[in-house]
Amino acid sequence: MANEITPYATLYHWDLPQILQEKYGGWQSKETSKAFGEYAAYVTERISDRVKHYFTLNEIYSFTDLSYGQGQLAPGLKLPQKDIAQVRHNAVLAHGMAVEAMRQAAKSPIQIGVAENIVTAVPVIETQENIDAAKKATRELNAGLLTVMMEGKYTENYLNSLGPDVPEYSDEELKLIGSPLDFVGINVYLANKYVQAANNESGYEVLPHAGRHPTMASPWHLISPESLYWAPRLVKELWNAKEIYITENGCGATDELTDGGEIIDTDRVMFMKNYLTQLHRATSEGIPVKGYFHWSLMDNFEWIFGYGIRFGLFYMDYKTLERTPKLSAEYFKTLAKSNILV
Repeated sequence: MANEITPYATLYHWDLPQILQEKYGGWQSKETSKAFGEYAAYVTERISDRVKHYFTLNEIYSFTDLSYGQGQLAPGLKLPQKDIAQVRHNAVLAHGMAVEAMRQAAKSPIQIGVAENIVTAVPVIETQENIDAAKKATRELNAGLLTVMMEGKYTENYLNSLGPDVPEYSDEELKLIGSPLDFVGINVYLANKYVQAANNESGYEVLPHAGRHPTMASPWHLISPESLYWAPRLVKELWNAKEIYITENGCGATDELTDGGEIIDTDRVMFMKNYLTQLHRATSEGIPVKGYFHWSLMDNFEWIFGYGIRFGLFYMDYKTLERTPKLSAEYFKTLAKSNILV
């Protein structure tokens, strides 16, 4: 491609047409799943001669549970458990429908994956027993989303946990949901759960994070570099993924311009050094991580956090739209050129 940049297109990043929300209740309806499949085919037919890599949906948990269950993101609903389970199913069904439609519509060979904010389970101490526990936990904690997409079935524990709130689905839908992927994209920011082996039915125990566990500027962002090792490793071990992409990793900060017009974001450089060291650990062990996408290139609107927390490698003056590279941009530039941790 031009300037040696290969585009990777994401077909859905929470940009649901309002008409689908008003007419069908958005992701509460399988009509939205069908509409997404049609949209994915439409886009693919028109750009597949130039764009060869696609992510179907980005962060399904965010636009399902956080949006229809916890009310944090649009449309801000707090639905009953049965409805939330159906919303999840409709979303992964949309993914499956899109994969099939895109393969049929493509004018030339393309590669398709998903970009999911995986629930990362990390062994609190790296004993073999705890590693096995983390593997079990990763499969079950992602059962309604990534696991069903990778396996084409819901786990028994997931269905049992829902009881009478199991969503409506068919074997044909599960087959679509489990359509083989060319790669798996995972958004990794933290160790969502620290786990250890336990003598119980699940085989693992989730440990609470310490009350004073350090965070980055975002209050949810618990610092845990090891997550960037364990997430891809467990995706490989659980589902034998041939190619893995880190589709999001980065951190927010309260960046400020110095009198000289610079942004010395040593906190972000520290973050990147520690996390990418763990990613290097994964690739050095043969985990097939083929690419890393930093979130984000420039400061932007961060949903419910607005413009207050900045994630960019470039500082954006929101009044003038002037962009200024931060110290982290120079670090990332140096790292990308040499492919050696610096």
